[in-house]
Amino acid sequence: MKRIFLSALHFRINTRYKSSNPPFTSVELDHSDSGREGCTVTTLTITAEPKNWENAIRVAVQEVRRLKEFGVTHGELTRYLDALLKDSEHVAAMIDNVSSVDNLDFIMESDALGHRVMDQRQGHECLLAVAETVTLEEVNSVGAKVLEFIADFGKPTAPLPAAIVACVPKKVHVEGAGETEFKISPTGITDAIKAGLDQPIMPEPELEVPKELVQLSQLEELKKERKPAFISLSPETDATKLHDEETGITQRRLANGIPVNYKISKTETQSGVMRLIVGGGRAAEASDSRGSVIVGVRTLSEGGRVGNFSREQVELFCVNHLINCSLESTEEFISMEFRFTLRDNGMRAAFQLLHMVLEHSVWLDDAFDRARQLYLSFYRSIPKSLERSTAHKLMKAMLDGDERFIEPTPTSLENLTLESVKEAVMSQFFGDNMEVSIVGDFTEEEIESCILDYLGTAQAIRNYNVEESRPPLFRPSPSDLQSQEVFLKDTDERACAYIAGPAPNRWGFTAEGEDLLESIKNDDQSKTDVLQSEVGLRRSLRSHPLFFGITMGLLAEIINSRLFTTVRDSLGLTYDVSFELNLFDRLKLGWYVISVTSTPSKVHKAVDACKNVLRGLHSNKITERELDRAKRTLLMRHEAEIKSNAYWLGLLAHLQASSVPRKDISCIKDLTFLYEDASIEDVYRAYEQLKVDENSLYSCIGVAGAQAEQDIAAPFGEEEAGDAYPGVIPMGGRGLSTMTRPTT
Repeated sequence: MKRIFLSALHFRINTRYKSSNPPFTSVELDHSDSGREGCTVTTLTITAEPKNWENAIRVAVQEVRRLKEFGVTHGELTRYLDALLKDSEHVAAMIDNVSSVDNLDFIMESDALGHRVMDQRQGHECLLAVAETVTLEEVNSVGAKVLEFIADFGKPTAPLPAAIVACVPKKVHVEGAGETEFKISPTGITDAIKAGLDQPIMPEPELEVPKELVQLSQLEELKKERKPAFISLSPETDATKLHDEETGITQRRLANGIPVNYKISKTETQSGVMRLIVGGGRAAEASDSRGSVIVGVRTLSEGGRVGNFSREQVELFCVNHLINCSLESTEEFISMEFRFTLRDNGMRAAFQLLHMVLEHSVWLDDAFDRARQLYLSFYRSIPKSLERSTAHKLMKAMLDGDERFIEPTPTSLENLTLESVKEAVMSQFFGDNMEVSIVGDFTEEEIESCILDYLGTAQAIRNYNVEESRPPLFRPSPSDLQSQEVFLKDTDERACAYIAGPAPNRWGFTAEGEDLLESIKNDDQSKTDVLQSEVGLRRSLRSHPLFFGITMGLLAEIINSRLFTTVRDSLGLTYDVSFELNLFDRLKLGWYVISVTSTPSKVHKAVDACKNVLRGLHSNKITERELDRAKRTLLMRHEAEIKSNAYWLGLLAHLQASSVPRKDISCIKDLTFLYEDASIEDVYRAYEQLKVDENSLYSCIGVAGAQAEQDIAAPFGEEEAGDAYPGVIPMGGRGLSTMTRPTT
């Protein structure tokens, strides 16, 4: 009963905050047993922009009081009880897929809290029995009791909150005044609570929740008009369907140009995942509209409306069908992902939502304002994080200030309009620039019916003119920005560092336009002095499209192991150190990043030690033991994750993407063989493509502490005008401050 009540409250409050003026970020009410506290703890958490904190509190407590006084409606009770039962049924069906560690944690937690231990099926059976007895009056009575400490705040009979905790910044950005001191007082907080409770309240009206987003009559008209059909997969073949027996993957292509990949998987019972990938992403942003794609995608997500349906109706439609939907943009792509259950036409409901986004997305001014304000907040928060400010500075230096790979600046954000962000996003949604992949426990008839009905009837034509974007480039070397430092004034002393440099992309293309895979083929063919049988085995990997994807993965494991054992264990210079590769699929470049966490006194030595390890693979040769361990790690990870629908979704990505021409079904079928076939020589071929020389490698060290400004090596005045962050003092070099890839 409490879960139903809390679900209703969570939905109501977070719907209200979208329409409040100004909006705040989020509200969450948690009610759970606490082993540490030895009791049940109820917590209302409000997150808001500093300037909006009073309004955020008022809206939240007003909604709490409304729910306490009037309770949930009959529609809400039916809706959330049904969602609770569906979720429980899904968990029970997945009982054989729960890991031993998760089961052990659950048993230990239940024992510590004095709960009766039941497995997922027993829990579902009990819930079914209890659900039949739940009444609206009981739910509202129990819920009202839970919320008394907020709704009756200030009354003599109200239970006292254990604590009111405010986590606030020391300074905030004020338009026209810059960084000013943030002031908040206990009296101000209680006054805001009381002001919200004094606001007039009315009962929540019953909201009509659509059973379908696309009516059957509308669908029939669309099918007559647009005649959805599957067409041949390529001009070279007449086949309209390609099914691989070994992997179970089926490839299709619709008449409107949209390619579709799907796989029937029984590992997650009655569940499915679907992902739409659109080529372009932030790299397609024009020079006069930096930030347009990332802000546009957030605008679409914030608005949450499709067609004539309100945000509330769309969200409740998703609740009813247990659909979890997310929309995001990266440097290369815009992606939209759906997780759904196949119970009660859940898959068809997910396809309807995707169809409506493609056909009838709604762009709202207030959603655009919220999205732009969010990224303004992100940018202004960079100097408050040692890691983000250090990483931002590094990425801006290495990528020659290309704003498509860092947070958009306030100047760029102010230049954006609703129309410009809409055009930047929707110009990428056309025909073969999109790809849809689906994995789940469905039948062939079910999935192909949904594909034809809802994807085949989408009008996937280019409606906007698209300018050719400038390809990303690394800063010309050598540069005086290759070694930089930042200092963040803080009471806690700590340090971090990032070391980065160029790498090819996953398919062997470089920023200079070189095709490394072709070079390897030509090089191997010229070695006529090697026995043909020996060359043949090596060619099986070296001629494979995934050569660099495989060898770079193995190289990363080996370097990670060496960094950890040398810099952390042997030298004791760091708390943590890691090596990560960012290998793009569409863009013809990549980079590596070493992340270091240390102390101010040791961080410089740690950076030098990391560079020595990175450059030392020729003097300290890779051994067969290291390679075998790396292979074993990656293969075990692959074998563990291949049971997951989400992992298969990642494998299916770009299988028919025109912008990733080298990927084919062999990149999935041959994974295990390719790892096993890799040799030390192959790994060194990959290592040769990492630029680790002094002129290519970039580093940035961040130090936090109470050190005085005059002790810093470089004066603050050397920071370029317009780029300075209050509170972040550049150390060494000319110093461009900034965030991104290593930490996001």
